[in-house]
Amino acid sequence: MNIASVFGITVVVILMALYEWPKMEKNKKREKRTFIVLTMAGWLLAVLLVYFPDMPGPNQFIDKIFRPLGMLLQ
Repeated sequence: MNIASVFGITVVVILMALYEWPKMEKNKKREKRTFIVLTMAGWLLAVLLVYFPDMPGPNQFIDKIFRPLGMLLQ
């Protein structure tokens, strides 16, 4: 089941890239690099959530970082 989910996510990401890539201007190399990096980061996060569904989210990460600061300010 996990392999099918990863395959489905990969297909959606490839279709999205094929749809968006021709719309970008040829001279915008920085924009294209940013698109690739953000797309791959989203794909990686989606695959990680398939294999580790109980993975803590970004809110829990921020809470762990700033909780001690909040305790100091009280």
